Amino acid sequence: MKLKKEYIILALIIAGLLVYLFMRKEDRTLYELPVVPGISKKDISKIEITKGNTSLVLNKKDNQWYIGSRQYPADKNKVDEMLDVFDDLKLTALVSESKNYIRYDLTDDKKINVRAWQADTLKRDFDVGKAASSFRHTFVKLAGDDRVFHARENFRNKFDRNEDNLREKTVLSFQIADINQIQISKDQQTLILIRTPIDEDETPQKTDQAEDSTSPTIKTEWQSADGKMADKSGLNRLLSTLTNLRCDKFIDDRNKDDFTAPLYTVQLKGAKDYHLSIFAKLKEDDPDYPAISSENEYPFLLSKVKADNILKDPDELLEKPEGAEKKSKPGSPESKE
Repeated sequence: MKLKKEYIILALIIAGLLVYLFMRKEDRTLYELPVVPGISKKDISKIEITKGNTSLVLNKKDNQWYIGSRQYPADKNKVDEMLDVFDDLKLTALVSESKNYIRYDLTDDKKINVRAWQADTLKRDFDVGKAASSFRHTFVKLAGDDRVFHARENFRNKFDRNEDNLREKTVLSFQIADINQIQISKDQQTLILIRTPIDEDETPQKTDQAEDSTSPTIKTEWQSADGKMADKSGLNRLLSTLTNLRCDKFIDDRNKDDFTAPLYTVQLKGAKDYHLSIFAKLKEDDPDYPAISSENEYPFLLSKVKADNILKDPDELLEKPEGAEKKSKPGSPESKE
């Protein structure tokens, strides 16, 4: 009888534990994640980013994004990254209801409030905290909700930006194949290079078929106005640097007209004309060079590395006579003779 009683007690304990575990499991899921209303990124027309006392507004006009009251063009790729977050915001878990936001970087001094509008309708409004330890989620807090949630993906850095690094910094862009003339001026020297078609097969062999009108292979070469050949590698390096040139920073307290007497100017002619002028440093110890271009309304700064890749003497872009480079090298046997 005693043994039977012990079995009954043990069964009751096990049943109680099972009920407790079941209820505890149920308690964990007794909340529903807020439903984030859908929005397509193509419908978003305004974005506001606020961090501390600083607020930044971006507006879309004619499918282009502009920053602030001065309407600076915005970097399309960086704006697209933000739009992707608004478009695909997914909450995956409730993290905290304690209103203790310090550990999530959701305090007033750390959080980033982001909002997005569709026309005049506010469609997104939430605070962005730091990334979760897995770096696969971001802590967020929705407007009007004191709870902290996990949002899918790590995206704080997409909003943690200021006006300068959101601006479009491409200051010169063209297709190399569209250019047929280059004019370079530096230190009172000017070089004009012209893309010239050259027949690779000037005397094609006759064929038995008179109707065979196969044209000879045509290629182009860059030559100076007096027929000197351009140095291919040097010219390719220059054009590759210029073809998608990005500045490091804009000069907001000056206008393009404030800059005169350039150190270097390059003009590119084709279906459209382009030009770039580089000027002396604003201060002797400055690391960057001021410049202006035909493709941007504002003066800007080029880093020393980029400027040095451009600021070549015109003669360096011409093919050297055979043996000239070898003879000019100091310390070579030829130079000692």
